[in-house]
Amino acid sequence: MKTRIKILLLVLLVFTLPSMSRAMAYDFDNGNAAFEVVIQTVAPVVFQYASPTGGDATLVLRVTTQVTNAWFDATAAYAEPAVGVYSRIAHRPASESATNANMNISLIHASYQVLSQLLPAQQQTWRDMLSNVGLNPDDNSTDLTSAVGIGNVAGLAVAVGREHDGMNQRGDDDGRRYNPEPYTDTTGYQPVNTAYQLHNPSRWQPDLQRRGMGLYKIQQFVTPQFSLTEPYSYDNPKQFRVAPPVNSNHNHVGRYKQQADEVLDASANLTDEQKVKAELFDNKINSLGFSAVFAGLSQGLSLREFIELDFLTNMAAHDAGVVIWQEKRRFDAVRPFSAIRHIYGDNPVTAWGGPGRGTVSDLPGTEWRSYLDEADHPEYPSASACFCQAHGQAARLYLGNDNLNWSVPVAAGSSRIEPGITPAADMQLFFPSWTEFVNDCGQSRVWAGVHFQSAVDQSRQLCDVFGDTAYDYLQDLLAGTAAVHAPAARLSENAAGGKPWKKKHHHDRRAH
Repeated sequence: MKTRIKILLLVLLVFTLPSMSRAMAYDFDNGNAAFEVVIQTVAPVVFQYASPTGGDATLVLRVTTQVTNAWFDATAAYAEPAVGVYSRIAHRPASESATNANMNISLIHASYQVLSQLLPAQQQTWRDMLSNVGLNPDDNSTDLTSAVGIGNVAGLAVAVGREHDGMNQRGDDDGRRYNPEPYTDTTGYQPVNTAYQLHNPSRWQPDLQRRGMGLYKIQQFVTPQFSLTEPYSYDNPKQFRVAPPVNSNHNHVGRYKQQADEVLDASANLTDEQKVKAELFDNKINSLGFSAVFAGLSQGLSLREFIELDFLTNMAAHDAGVVIWQEKRRFDAVRPFSAIRHIYGDNPVTAWGGPGRGTVSDLPGTEWRSYLDEADHPEYPSASACFCQAHGQAARLYLGNDNLNWSVPVAAGSSRIEPGITPAADMQLFFPSWTEFVNDCGQSRVWAGVHFQSAVDQSRQLCDVFGDTAYDYLQDLLAGTAAVHAPAARLSENAAGGKPWKKKHHHDRRAH
């Protein structure tokens, strides 16, 4: 128990404190630089520049998947017969992996190459990441007999391999028009509703979200082109589908109202535990990131195994997201706030009344709001539920068990939504298994009022498969049988569905 608490406190410090200056003498032989150097440096930058709440999943996964991919490729040369995703570097003698030193040096340089491409405005931070541990950011060696050269080559291969994968990283991937801003839409998506008028109650309405005293933001569908981004572990996203959201068809009046009332009931009965769990799972770094790091540290994984697990879980969530964005764009389904306001208008509902107000029994329907702000994309199916499902399945397969035993301390009044109020007393969240972690993650979206139950249920039914595909691809990489990935390219919008994916026989990787 004491070991678990120490690990948790260390993880919490890494993700919540600014990047700290380090002594020049880093223990490369025994350290885990993936965790102790790279994660500590990258997490604060992601919060500051990419996603302040950690909830913008496509942007968070953009960084975490490429960084962990770079770790994997940079250390494959020290893990015969493993091969990299985007690189083929000859294996080094076993004596060079007798300690962690070469792998640590290699993964830091690989991270530097990827991060310099992904977030170039923070170049000084990435330079400091190396110099603070005694490495030279200007060492551009490509000598494949040295850890520095291997890291540089592997990191550049990953950066180039994902540069034009469909996410419009450079703002120039749309053949129809020039987009000067990175990550802007290349699909031509336009909502049928405006923030001020609900023309079609079945379809997504951008919300007008308050951002401060007199400040508001109208939502835009964030990176709809993620649906056209090349996945890692399967060929064609169109082989994966969910059933249409029939309950969100406003012409089915009974079903439409029933699912809205389920959200209102959850809102009216919110507990402190549900609120803080909803906030935890809304932050993809704090939930997905923390849980994988904790599992890697608490279950005694070696540095290379830690890298394998972290890359695997990020890849699973990334590849799940491609399909979820495909389906979100296909159905363009209404969020609960629009449906509830449409159904009830100025008539009273009983629900959570806003920060510090508790449950209110005479709240006008037009004033109802979800506990969490809705994410910037259509409702169906639930992305968060799918990410957690894929993440948990991948972790279970790799670790060979369902055990998690993760405790998350929550201080009284530490809520982002109700600061100083929620929770009323110090609280300890506990997730004994990946199954409970995944289930709470999905239900938290209903508790928070941002999803209908059917959106969560559909993700639960579909999304284990992305943990399976990612795990099977990882096995091919570890066995050295995977073909080198050509540079990724934007998917065709008109591609036909492929053959149904067939699940391989799974085994515990660590047993071998």
